[in-house]
Order: sequence, then C-alpha cells, then structure tokens
Amino acid sequence: MQPLIPPASTVPDIVSPRLILRHLTPDMLRASMQARLAEAARWLGAPLPISWLEEAAVMSLRLDQMENEPDYAPWSMRAMLLRETGQLVGHINFHTCPGHPYLKGRGDVELGYTVLPAFRRQGYATEALTACADWAVHTAGVKRFVLSISPDNLPSQQLAARLGFRWLERVEDPEDGPEDVLVADWPFVQDHA
Repeated sequence: MQPLIPPASTVPDIVSPRLILRHLTPDMLRASMQARLAEAARWLGAPLPISWLEEAAVMSLRLDQMENEPDYAPWSMRAMLLRETGQLVGHINFHTCPGHPYLKGRGDVELGYTVLPAFRRQGYATEALTACADWAVHTAGVKRFVLSISPDNLPSQQLAARLGFRWLERVEDPEDGPEDVLVADWPFVQDHA
C-alpha cells in the first residue's frame, strides 16, 4: 500500500531505520478527536485504525499544550509510521519543552509512548525513543531523559532498563496511579541482552 501524502508541515519528520516519526498537527488531532478518521489520515499521510480513537485523552492534552505554548509543537505528539508501508504502529511525545518546572530537576525532558498491541515486542518503542532522544540532543542540547512507568508495566520497565534508565522514585499520578520515575543520560545504553 502506498502511503498518503500529507500536507506540508513546519515540523520535520524524525526518521530512523524502520520508522518515520511524524508530528501530529493541531488539525490532524482535532479531526481525530472528532472521529473524522479519513480526514485525520489525510492530514497524517497514513491510514489510521479505528483503535486510534482510543488515544483521545492524550491527543486532547497535547493539542491544548500546542495551542497554549507555541514553542511546544515540535516536542508534541508524533505518529510512529513504518517507513516501508506508512502503517501506524504507535505514537510518541515529549511531555513538555525541555527544562519544564514539573520535572523538578530530574531531567531535561520526559518522553511517553504507546505501541499498538499488534506491534509490541518488535523493537519499535526502543527505536522511537532512541530517535527522539537523538533529535532532542541535537536540537536543544538535552542530556538527561525521564520516563514515568507503571510498576506493573513489565515490558516498558524492561525496555527502560535495557536503555540504561535508572529508578529515581515512585510517585502517585492522580490519573494513572503509582508510577516509577526513571532517568537516563544520553547516549542510551544499547544492551539488547
């Protein structure tokens, strides 16, 4: 299947060996949140599964940030698309621009990601995290990264450990419950054992 051609974006794609990490524009997010998948797919330049609608809460949060913090757009939500087919395999984002006060000096920026169930355990999260971190290092001089992961999310905990993330503390998120805060310096460890 040939990928759709998206409208020109002011935020360039981040490209890794298997993935294109494409910025989700406010128009694309609005169309998605209103369940206009065909329109959202045109904005993205890739087909979207119906399960994409389940990501409305994070879309709403990131859209609000882009509308209220113009500098946040390049750090916002990105689709993880397979380079060969354009198929959506997940999404990734920085929670804020670097140095936000909520980080309390733990790191320069926090990353969050979701890989769709059919594509888990294939290395896409590792590849996307590494590509986004590399982009942040070269774009803004970011040196330390933060992940917040549920203690029960063993696959993500294991991925973080393989990349060299270290446990810092456990916090209580008002929406998600307990989360382990983990930090890692760049470059990430590439321990695939």
